[in-house]
Amino acid sequence: MPLATRRSVLSGAVTGAAALSAAGYAATPAHGAGKSDTVRLTVLGTTDLHGNVFNWDYFKNAAFSNSAGDEIGVAKVKTLIDAVREERRGEPILTIDAGDTIQGTPLAYYYARIDPITKGAVHPMARAMNLVGYDAAALGNHEFNYGIDTIRKFEEQVNFPMLGANAVDPSTKLPVFPPYIIKDYDLGRGRRLRVGVLGLTNPGIAIWDKAIVEGKMEFPGLVEQAKIYVPELKKAGCDLVIISAHSGADTSSSYGDELPPENAATLVAEQVPDVDAILVGHAHREITERFVSNAETGKQVLLTEPLYWGMRVSVMDLVVRREKGRGRPRWVLQSATSQTLNSNTVDADPDVSAAVQEQHDVVVSYVNSVVGNSAVEMLAARAVVEDVPIIDFVSFVQADAVKAALTGDDAALPVLSIAAPFSRAAAFPAGEVTVRDVAGLYIYDNTLMAVRITGAQLKDYLEFTARYFKRVSGTGPFPIADVTNAPTDTAPNGTPDYNFDTIAGLDAALTYDIDISMPVGSRITDLAYDGVAVTDAQEFVLAVNNYRQSGGGGFPHVTDATVVYNQQVEIRQLLIDWVTANQVIDPATFASVDWRLVSDGEPITVNS
Repeated sequence: MPLATRRSVLSGAVTGAAALSAAGYAATPAHGAGKSDTVRLTVLGTTDLHGNVFNWDYFKNAAFSNSAGDEIGVAKVKTLIDAVREERRGEPILTIDAGDTIQGTPLAYYYARIDPITKGAVHPMARAMNLVGYDAAALGNHEFNYGIDTIRKFEEQVNFPMLGANAVDPSTKLPVFPPYIIKDYDLGRGRRLRVGVLGLTNPGIAIWDKAIVEGKMEFPGLVEQAKIYVPELKKAGCDLVIISAHSGADTSSSYGDELPPENAATLVAEQVPDVDAILVGHAHREITERFVSNAETGKQVLLTEPLYWGMRVSVMDLVVRREKGRGRPRWVLQSATSQTLNSNTVDADPDVSAAVQEQHDVVVSYVNSVVGNSAVEMLAARAVVEDVPIIDFVSFVQADAVKAALTGDDAALPVLSIAAPFSRAAAFPAGEVTVRDVAGLYIYDNTLMAVRITGAQLKDYLEFTARYFKRVSGTGPFPIADVTNAPTDTAPNGTPDYNFDTIAGLDAALTYDIDISMPVGSRITDLAYDGVAVTDAQEFVLAVNNYRQSGGGGFPHVTDATVVYNQQVEIRQLLIDWVTANQVIDPATFASVDWRLVSDGEPITVNS
């Protein structure tokens, strides 16, 4: 399936200087490797590519589009990077990535699970990124989703190191991936510029992929490890130290204070001397240029984060001057600036496109294969404000799988299941349902688990998830945005949809109201199972995903509760298999109104 874009259709190939101009490139004074003792190091950076090679939305079976007009993919990234390299030919250039590479699209999933790279396939992101010519990439937390064997195979397939100074062996506390690289640039006349690149990943891996890494790897804090390895790089003679950090700039943690901060790039800049610049990742935010003052030296450290999925490329300009003193001459940083280039202005690189096209076509065919039928249209658009059948479907399949596997006393307990609205765009059409439809509903690579909880713990869990709603009074009508995505201490920019769990029963309904006129912690009312009020001592089995059970989102009780089911079954595949086996998705067999939003006990109205 050729991937023509509106840009290529309208104007033909957009490359070189034209590409830079179209992308919003602001030219800066050249500092080459000639006679001048002032030299510019260009650092090109990407992050959170998440398996996107082409400007393609596999869930929509169409070219990617959003309201901002962005376009995505490594193929476009390469066009921009090649254009900068051409414009700065002869100058030292470094190309790095800040992690989350091999997960996020059906293309990435297919070559991890359906035709896995551990059994001979070459990962499409390896093909694409090798053609870009990266010098190094930091490990992202999603690199671990498919297991350590998959990471190691990907590491073999790429032509650059995967860096992780804070992914360490539990016994030796030494990194199990290269912590850094050192690059030497020959600037002529016997002059050399030595640059260290330190890679840091996210401590949250210990929670989010606990089942994969526990006992095998530990993930200490970014600041802690940077304080070890930045001095080591300086001792090795590095004139500049660049950090590629899979950690956001705005300090916060989705998991509270159980581990070192999830988003710690600013803390590294503030607390670790001798860092010159940080390529930031993980937060999926665009930071064109930000400066953070180091508390010890007063030095201004440059931070930049390009937008995710290849929508942007960061271009850092680090200008150094050669200063003579005792000993060998050294390079001293004179200025640091950055800008971001927009991928929506350029064509995909033909070499990357050609290298991955066949794999792309295989995956397009796979995700568009029909697995069953839906009796009615089911939409997730309003799943954040009302109980909808498409979310009930997820809960039903999860609970049904857990119940079938329970034994002993656990088999006699009522089975409940959590589900969250991962994508408001998810939909099952009336009629044929494809792999793409199901994958669009469950976009994460979570596995199914189940724990035993009490009625008191169930209520605590629901009170926690009800933090998702802003406090309002009256019955409305309210716009969706006025009641959802409430900011919290751990989510200052608003609680994401994926952290709003609803809970449903399998053999009988679990019913409850969420009274958003009440303060957080006092919102769940009329909690009942099969029409009878839930008691504190009552016991249930609760189906959860591994992300939740390992602490993702900081939900109470499930991390400490007794695990009664853990067969490492991927939930998305479980849903696909259920549709394939049963052929018809009929809400009449599983859907009921389990919960509703109220204000002072009265149902509220929320508009689209």
